[in-house]
Amino acid sequence: MFDVALAALSPLLALYVRDAYILSYDGLMLAGMYCLVSLIFSLIALAMFGAHDGIPRYFSVHDAINLAKAVLIGELMTCVVLFTVTRLEGIPRSTPVIHALLFGAGLLTARVLAHVAGRERKLAEAPRHVEPEHIILIGLNDLASLYMKILEACAPEQQIVVAVLDEEPRSIGRSINGVRVFGPLSHLQSLIEEFSVHGIRIDRVVVSGEADILSEEGQREIERVCANRNIALEFVPRLFGLQLLAPAEPSADSTRMLAENHGPAPAFVLPAYFRWKPILDFFVALILLISLLPLWILVLSFALIDVGAPVLFWQRRTGLNGRHFLLHKIRTLHSPFDWRGERVADEQRLSWFGRLLRKTRLDELPQLLNVLVGDMSLIGPRPLLLEHQPSPFSVRLMVRPGITGWAQVNGGALLSPKEKEELDQWYIRHASLWLDLRILVLTVLSLIKGDRRSQPRVAAHVSAMPAASLLDDDKSPRPLAR
Repeated sequence: MFDVALAALSPLLALYVRDAYILSYDGLMLAGMYCLVSLIFSLIALAMFGAHDGIPRYFSVHDAINLAKAVLIGELMTCVVLFTVTRLEGIPRSTPVIHALLFGAGLLTARVLAHVAGRERKLAEAPRHVEPEHIILIGLNDLASLYMKILEACAPEQQIVVAVLDEEPRSIGRSINGVRVFGPLSHLQSLIEEFSVHGIRIDRVVVSGEADILSEEGQREIERVCANRNIALEFVPRLFGLQLLAPAEPSADSTRMLAENHGPAPAFVLPAYFRWKPILDFFVALILLISLLPLWILVLSFALIDVGAPVLFWQRRTGLNGRHFLLHKIRTLHSPFDWRGERVADEQRLSWFGRLLRKTRLDELPQLLNVLVGDMSLIGPRPLLLEHQPSPFSVRLMVRPGITGWAQVNGGALLSPKEKEELDQWYIRHASLWLDLRILVLTVLSLIKGDRRSQPRVAAHVSAMPAASLLDDDKSPRPLAR
């Protein structure tokens, strides 16, 4: 709710800071349009980058970057729409910049304050009668940072890291989670004595890794100091029951079985078109999102009335280079349980509106957001569920999956899995701008006429593929149920 309020008030504040003249009727209408459009696109952008679930309990640099992306995308979409409709008449040109700064600063400030408030509350709830333990941490790495955060979460003010030692000269004098790196391992004894002078007894020395991250001389020095001063010496992986092992080399038998089951990795160079295709996808998806805004509002409103909240659902799919992402769709099925908690038959869950969305493919609209953030392309092989992937070396994983593709316009659900795979491989080998434009036209025709199997093209493309690339029937992925 804070984000919604900030998205509504920040454009007004930006207009006020810029001294925009809005007292007249025309000025008030233009300012109101700017605020409304800005609110809509700000909320859409926050949802795109996962910031719509409220202020998180844990906030990181990655979250801050996502907030900055959401603010920039929302402001860009606002400016494109308003410039197209009104050419930003009556709105000073610097207003969007001021609005983006105010909105982004407000979002970031709220999350920082929430983090500080949560930390203070945790400290206030911690028991006061426990004498804290003081720890010196050896080694500056990711595991050291995670260990300090775990201590902060589980034992605030009870187990405190007071110093870090590291052999890297450029790390000395820096801080990790507010704790200073004092020097190399040779300074351990003098550092313990220095803390003792100030009334702080070191209870534990913790190494942020296994013993092999230390030199033999450094390990002997740490063991000697800890033994002489009766200080416990511990290793972070062992504290959490972890054993860091080197990855096992694949055996000859496993390599042979993998080759027999899936075949060799594809060995060909992608067409140059795929190098700049993501840029084209981004701008086309942005234009479609803006131009289809009224349709978005209409479809989401009917879906909300029909199936209730939430109106979107996601599925985990496999995309470029085997990376997993969340594919979004509009919900078309009612809940599997009624208000009495009894299970609803599957054939009764799909309503007339859900059937209409599936027939017109409007339930795929949210995938434009997947295109915008780079998980998908407008045109390419349809992304499959994990269990339906034909091979870890499949050619389809060399490119981003698409909302529509060559297989969809040549039969779609009427094709066998093997035929879909071969049509997708043919597209990847022959992709071009003109082929994509042709697929777009055929997609519109298939929406009007429905799926129709193009027997000549299917026969030509499947027979033209090398025999080694064809999938055996018993290894074909099962067809996806819509």
